[in-house]
Amino acid sequence: MDIQIVRAAFKARFNTEGAVYASPGRINLIGEHTDYNGGFVFPGAVDKGMVAEIKPNGLNIVRAYAIDIDPADGEANYVEFGLKEEDKPKEHWACYVFGVCRELQKRGVEVKGFDTAFAGDVPLGAGMSSSAALESTFAFALNEIYSGNIDKFELAKVGQMTEHNYCGCNCGIMDQFASVFGKEGCLIRLDCRSMEFEYFPFNPKGYKLVLVNTCVKHMLGDEYNQRRKSCENVVAALKPKYPNIETLRDVTYDMLEEAKPLVSEIDYRRAHYVLGEKDRVLAVCYALEKGDYETVGQKMYETHWGMSKEYGVSCEELDFLAVLAKECGVTGCRVMGGGFGGCTINLVKDELYDNFVAKAKAEFTKMFGHAPLVYDVVIGNGSRRIA
Repeated sequence: MDIQIVRAAFKARFNTEGAVYASPGRINLIGEHTDYNGGFVFPGAVDKGMVAEIKPNGLNIVRAYAIDIDPADGEANYVEFGLKEEDKPKEHWACYVFGVCRELQKRGVEVKGFDTAFAGDVPLGAGMSSSAALESTFAFALNEIYSGNIDKFELAKVGQMTEHNYCGCNCGIMDQFASVFGKEGCLIRLDCRSMEFEYFPFNPKGYKLVLVNTCVKHMLGDEYNQRRKSCENVVAALKPKYPNIETLRDVTYDMLEEAKPLVSEIDYRRAHYVLGEKDRVLAVCYALEKGDYETVGQKMYETHWGMSKEYGVSCEELDFLAVLAKECGVTGCRVMGGGFGGCTINLVKDELYDNFVAKAKAEFTKMFGHAPLVYDVVIGNGSRRIA
């Protein structure tokens, strides 16, 4: 993201200068819908994200300018709001900024009024978590500006709780964690139960990671929450017999079979996907340590069809790209992010890259009437001050 765009907009709007902060979006190699089930995920920050200029204004209000928002689409791009619970703004994008302020205040940070302008180059609705990038930018920035002394783990939770309490999505911790903790050239294996994590250098020789964006936008809210409820239903059904289980992380396949008569077919099927996915993440970590990218790719395809057929979060466009990738000899391909649109993430041998990208664009356009967008993945750093 060109910070000069943000700086110019801030200067034009507020006639002053502030500090500039950035946080990235993320990719996730494998481990989808496992974070809120206490499992493992394997994300990395990317070189696309959100940039915000911020300066305290001496008032009790926040004055926020969302540079990328087009008022013609129905939402104002400039909002003023107070910092009490009843001051929640009606514009959805502003709820992320407001929520971060409120969550920091709950943790003892004395957030006061400030001016801000922000913009990003994370493709909206692509499954790269533009919302987590936005939350992490403001959490990191306001914690520093107002001397909050909150550690990075808690900053990730600030973003997660913003989603839960102010934006209507009961998400796990992965997106915000990756945005805050990202490290250039590394993926992160995160245990979402213990919050233990390990950086894995990721520079696959002879392969590229590429995203193919269907440009189908997903709205996660209710659909996401329904999937989470299915997982919770299975755990609740098993609790009387296994009182120590907390999430699907603790459930075995045998236990899931015991729950089958007690839950709906949909709940069973969704839980079955999660059990498979938690095993696939560990298999991919082991394969990466050996440089076995064929196994990594195989597990990616397994994840895609599990998300499509069992978890029910794919769509026609994503399945089309997965089939096409296989036909082109792509090593691994899957839907990335919460689903219902967005991108596939593809592990492609260098010599197959040009043909795959050309064919994906041509065949997808022929089938759906618009071209997909293609982004090469560059693994970048997490939340930081940049000016």
